[in-house]
Amino acid sequence: MMKDKIRLPDTNLIQKYNQPVPRYTSYPTVPFWKDNLDTERYKVVWKEQFNISNSTEGISIYIHLPFCESLCTYCGCNKKITTNHKVEIEYIEMLRKEWSNYLKLMGQKPVLRELHLGGGTPTFFSAENLTELVQMILTEVIIHPDHEFSIEGHPNNTTFEQMQALFNLGFRRISFGVQDNDPIVQKSINRLQPFENVIRVTEQARNIGFESVNFDLIYGLPKQSILGMKGTIEQVLTLMPDRIAFYSYAHVPWTSRGQRLFDEVDLPDAKTKLELYLLGKKMLTEAGYFDIGMDHFSLGNDTLVKAFNSGGLHRNFMGYTTQNTSFLLGLGVSSISDTGNAFAQNHKSVHEYYESVEKSEFPVFRGFLLSDEDIKFKKYILDVACKGRVIFDTQDMELLHTNCFPELKMLEKDGLIILDECEMSVTDIGRHFIRNICKAFDLYLMSDNAVCEKPVFSKSI
Repeated sequence: MMKDKIRLPDTNLIQKYNQPVPRYTSYPTVPFWKDNLDTERYKVVWKEQFNISNSTEGISIYIHLPFCESLCTYCGCNKKITTNHKVEIEYIEMLRKEWSNYLKLMGQKPVLRELHLGGGTPTFFSAENLTELVQMILTEVIIHPDHEFSIEGHPNNTTFEQMQALFNLGFRRISFGVQDNDPIVQKSINRLQPFENVIRVTEQARNIGFESVNFDLIYGLPKQSILGMKGTIEQVLTLMPDRIAFYSYAHVPWTSRGQRLFDEVDLPDAKTKLELYLLGKKMLTEAGYFDIGMDHFSLGNDTLVKAFNSGGLHRNFMGYTTQNTSFLLGLGVSSISDTGNAFAQNHKSVHEYYESVEKSEFPVFRGFLLSDEDIKFKKYILDVACKGRVIFDTQDMELLHTNCFPELKMLEKDGLIILDECEMSVTDIGRHFIRNICKAFDLYLMSDNAVCEKPVFSKSI
């Protein structure tokens, strides 16, 4: 088991690497995808890869449920704010039609390995409608014996009835968006959420039989302080969730309008933000959590830790997972599909998504067909994020030496990696800069055409 060393990079290192960098949930990253994706070619690629994955490992499905009753101003996710719950029925009907269109293309019964409901706020939907939605999927698939079903929930509106219904359908993992327990921070991000609600849903989930409870926490939010963060984590540790995602707040007001509603002077500076993270990391590791990577922590008996130690950890648009499927089908507004050699994202607006689905079209507005070179470098980036170690393919050495080694050598000089001719490994200090290390393998970001007129990525720290 890896033993964590809590070290704070010096100020010069923080300033040097605190630059806008992708989060690498995909490679190539979304800004390089094409709005004019060849959908006919994509259909061919999609079916070819589905047949391969379905017959060997099964597939993953992500369903995006975008509705929220109120706006959390920090949130950069695709969401639609409404208190009208009548939208649930229409949205499920559109998902049914989209799912039906994909089933026709498959030509064989899909083997379901992983199912995740994300948002938005999935628990905006009633227990009855969540049941209808999931049954709509499950009646058309073969459930893999090693399956994993999970959902995201808001502590304020997740009910016992919803969780019991999902448990009855095979869900065993649930994630709650806690973010921060400090009332001052909660008010600043418009997410007033008494810790009593977090206690309630956690205890109910465990009493029902959920095997894994995850909390999402965020560092770098407006008005966060060291003292407030300490209090939040102390409260969280009284419940000992199985997993904790300790995310860096991504300040991207140019793409997320809600983030323009608070004063940027309330945001912690880069050094304070890193201190918040290191405080959290120290408290979590001392409490028995293991650092999986990319701000994810798990208790020692969790399957993520086992996958990390065995080298079987995987990462996709749903986050870290033990289900290493190469084929992800995204359903719903803004959902992203990943076939392993292609990406496609659905329309972001409900209206455009509905309009496209009604026409029996792929509701896709942009995507990317990967070359053989892209697939190789996608793997390098995944290995950095999931394993902290990359073994170079000898066939790539000329390309690596020309494009990657100059930056890798700089990273090595700064103590972030250990580099030799055949492989690269991330150091303890380098684990604070995973996004920067991934960037060294990003051939698109290095190209002359990568210059953007406006900000695209959030800062790495």
